[in-house]
Amino acid sequence: MRQETKCIEAGYLPKNGEPRMIPIIQSTTFKYDTSADMGKLFDLEAEGYFYTRLQNPTNDMVAAKIAALEGGTAAMMTSSGQAASFFSVFNLAGNGDHVVVSSTIYGGTYNLFNVTMRRMGIDFTFVDPDCSNEELEAAFCENTKAVFGETIANPALIVFDIERFAQAAHRHGVPLIIDNTFATPINCRPIEWGADIVIHSTTKYMDGHDATVGGVIVDSGKFDWMAHADKFPGLCTPDESYHGITYAEKFGIEKAYITKATAQLMRDLGSIPSPMNCFLLNLGLESLAVRMKRHCENAQKVAEFLAADPRVSYVTYPGLPGDKYYERAKKYMPEGTCGVISFGVKGGRDKAEEFMKHLRLAIIATHVADAHTCVLHPASSTHRQLTDEELIAGGVKPDMIRLSVGIENVEDIIEDLDHALGQ
Repeated sequence: MRQETKCIEAGYLPKNGEPRMIPIIQSTTFKYDTSADMGKLFDLEAEGYFYTRLQNPTNDMVAAKIAALEGGTAAMMTSSGQAASFFSVFNLAGNGDHVVVSSTIYGGTYNLFNVTMRRMGIDFTFVDPDCSNEELEAAFCENTKAVFGETIANPALIVFDIERFAQAAHRHGVPLIIDNTFATPINCRPIEWGADIVIHSTTKYMDGHDATVGGVIVDSGKFDWMAHADKFPGLCTPDESYHGITYAEKFGIEKAYITKATAQLMRDLGSIPSPMNCFLLNLGLESLAVRMKRHCENAQKVAEFLAADPRVSYVTYPGLPGDKYYERAKKYMPEGTCGVISFGVKGGRDKAEEFMKHLRLAIIATHVADAHTCVLHPASSTHRQLTDEELIAGGVKPDMIRLSVGIENVEDIIEDLDHALGQ
């Protein structure tokens, strides 16, 4: 099936007389006839459900749809995009380990890695996504367990060179984890360029309607864990909490990573989404392909308007000819990038905040990537915890405005921007 069809049909195939829509299994628990039947589930000897903190049928149907869209073999839903970021790394790295990370990631993820996970004993080296090959090689250590980057950086809109970083990761025997939230699998499928694990904040374009918070982790099913068994003992040696199961041996490269994440991390940390949230997310997924086309069309026109306006000091949008990442975007996302634009207003930070006060259609909100047009000043909100030096390293200028172009009539969006710029 093509992507547009997968958005509608993947993940759930009703049988004769069954519900047409994915059913909401709003139950914490599941009944079994014997303790032996349930015991097989606890021993990972059988597939099924016993407690929604680990797995739920509704959630798994939606996860299967997203795995199909990304071209992966298995997926796990999480309660938020932050949980997906955390679990994707923590499933591989622990106390004493190291991860290489693009410096231009979302501010919340940067803080998760640089502060919270450092307290857990995991070290992170942040590299410029445009660093030289020599600088990239120098970032790896003997204890490196993964490389992490964003397809399109939030909010710097830097397009990540997936292929180059995948090759570097694989030379060192570790997987590449890609956050594909902004591009979505409609515009980019990182697995086809060498990524091993793909995550999303499903709160953004996938839901698309400000209705549900969520995240997802998708495994490509291509990374050979046993070939690098010394680096990944959690996957390649017996797990005594599950009677000595070795995930990579029992579940193979296609399911080992997600099975471990579910059986260990979700069991112990419990960041599961509610079945109702996954049901609502699925409604958003059904229109994802249609909406992404409109987002990109609108954003292109808005970016062109801003680039031609003398009241605007700069515009960053990978779809604009002349943008630093235009050619790279054409390579990885030939059908379009996303609906998010970064720009500055002449007059600096104060003028940027004044401009935002006069918007009438676009709302000031911490959210991004949904049907509504919204704006944000990252330096005073999502990236507020970063120093000026960290802001610059992350590609965030103090006067940067992040504009998330919605699917309203584009002329209304442009008229709103024109009005606010004139105040």
